[in-house]
Amino acid sequence: VQLVESGGGSVHAGDTLRLSCTVSGYSASSHQQGWFRQALGKEREAVADIDYHGVTKYADSVKGRSTISRDNAKNTLYLQMNNLKPEDTGMYYCAASYAASLDNGLDQREYGFWGQGTQVTVS
Repeated sequence: VQLVESGGGSVHAGDTLRLSCTVSGYSASSHQQGWFRQALGKEREAVADIDYHGVTKYADSVKGRSTISRDNAKNTLYLQMNNLKPEDTGMYYCAASYAASLDNGLDQREYGFWGQGTQVTVS
């Protein structure tokens, strides 16, 4: 299983970014995925997750400003973030699980596969 993130960059507060995570060796439509982030000097934290049904959950810090989605035909996961804030700065990682649906989908310990990350900087 390989996950490759893209779409990060340096933006201004209030801007919008859409991150992508292309998955190979794994059928994203049949399983659970998540987005996580890690700011410099801080622990990695959950952003959002999506199960095989397309049911989503969000961390309180991004709820209402972010949308996790998946294009099953492209085997690609997305995270759109609107109204970005400086505190959204960090390395963003996508993660994949062989579970179809997780009760604790925002718990990073549930995921066995991770991408290398894409940096988001908001000033």
